[in-house]
Amino acid sequence: MAEVIAMLEALRDITPLTAEAAAARFLGQEWTPAGKVRDGVETSWDKGGVGGWIQTLGGGAVSVSFFVWIRDVDQSGYFDDLDAVYEQGEQVLADFLPEIEASPLAGHLIEAEATEADRDEFVKLKKWTLDSRILTAGVIQHDTDLPVMVMVVLEEPCAA
Repeated sequence: MAEVIAMLEALRDITPLTAEAAAARFLGQEWTPAGKVRDGVETSWDKGGVGGWIQTLGGGAVSVSFFVWIRDVDQSGYFDDLDAVYEQGEQVLADFLPEIEASPLAGHLIEAEATEADRDEFVKLKKWTLDSRILTAGVIQHDTDLPVMVMVVLEEPCAA
């Protein structure tokens, strides 16, 4: 998880956060490119069992996401005990949150209220503002036949 904290610290001072600048920081932190280039920028990275990716959204917004834990579906294509998998993810998240809150980022984090959209997307989450950005850590599953992951997402809001 130290890889994620170090990258969040490296990304914090980039203003505005762009895909190009984020990719340069991944490279500078010795993450391995995964060969997924979009618009001339490497968007997928790996380091120490952690995956990271950069996504450019509409209006110039940029999101940098990390998966710090992943549990894939069973051979059946589903989970035999989805509640148990969610509990595992929630425990990983509970173990990881103190690392974020004790990091050098702590002095810049302000706890934020989860929105209804956040609660629809995440099984469990914690959200902060980090300067003008949104930092969310949570357990997520995008669809019933997709993995359950613990993710950390740093989002640069759209430029006004």
